[in-house]
Amino acid sequence: MALYTFLENIETEIPIPEDGILSRTLFNDESVKIVAFGFSSGQELSAHTAPMAAMLYFVKGEAELTLGVEKKNVRAGAFVHMPPQMTHGILAKTQVAMLLLMMKQVRLEASK
Repeated sequence: MALYTFLENIETEIPIPEDGILSRTLFNDESVKIVAFGFSSGQELSAHTAPMAAMLYFVKGEAELTLGVEKKNVRAGAFVHMPPQMTHGILAKTQVAMLLLMMKQVRLEASK
């Protein structure tokens, strides 16, 4: 069994559907989960939050990214780190390939 994960070309691991959004888990262990997303043009992942810190890396395309109350235009090469519970959403302006890295051990502590 290999002790590592190797993907020669990340873009080929992210299928973009004709219509809709596809997601595919590329890696998952006790500390991190990495999910590849493919968006067809015009598709939207509505604003939501996550209990853990997360990072987004845009591999291909252009999108409008909602971060809290701000909207950012992003394209291939853009990267963002988000703390736990940050509201975020994505509207694909073109076909988009994106990686989501969820940091499972960086969670917002529950209120006492």
